[in-house]
Amino acid sequence: MVWVLRKFPLFVLAVCVAATATALVRGALDFSDPWQRVATLLAGLHLLWLLLETWTTVRSSTSTETATDRGTIYVYAAARAATVAAACLPSADQQTYHPWMLAVPVVFAAAVGVRLSAIRTLGRFYSHRVRVLSDHQIVRTGPYRWIRHPAYFGMALAHIAFVVFFLNTYSAAALMILLPTLVVRILVEERTLLTLPGYSEYAATHRRVIPWIW
Repeated sequence: MVWVLRKFPLFVLAVCVAATATALVRGALDFSDPWQRVATLLAGLHLLWLLLETWTTVRSSTSTETATDRGTIYVYAAARAATVAAACLPSADQQTYHPWMLAVPVVFAAAVGVRLSAIRTLGRFYSHRVRVLSDHQIVRTGPYRWIRHPAYFGMALAHIAFVVFFLNTYSAAALMILLPTLVVRILVEERTLLTLPGYSEYAATHRRVIPWIW
């Protein structure tokens, strides 16, 4: 059972890759349709994102430091997998091309860029699991100059953009589950971060995810 839970991030990655690859192939097979062209681009960007985070996912699947997660990694990861699968596998409610749809891949790519920048800025301090290293430091550079959790901001915005394009009843419902799990995840993580010297002072001057709001 412990082994299964530890490898759960890899299972989520596999589900997301399979679902996204399905959307990519489906769009490529009907590439003459402008909507499918954008869908192919968006699915391709999502697949690239998954591949870029593969090493982090693999590293997290070998970690035994789960005490401070309070189980949030499993709920959060399952909600993410459900959102991606619900967006990619059933048909979208609206498959008529509109010019504004070209903005969706741009927003998606920008959101992923923020997340990857946050992960790179944290370096070895970043993990999919909530934990504190013996020499942990408060990072205030890169996107952390503006908000405390830019990686979660990028995650949320990317999934919102993805669901907006591949919108159906199932993807909308899954997103409504994913977003609250992100909030809970952030609150659990901050209980651990507040034990670090200097984090409370940093938190007092920086919002969590949305500048000037929360």
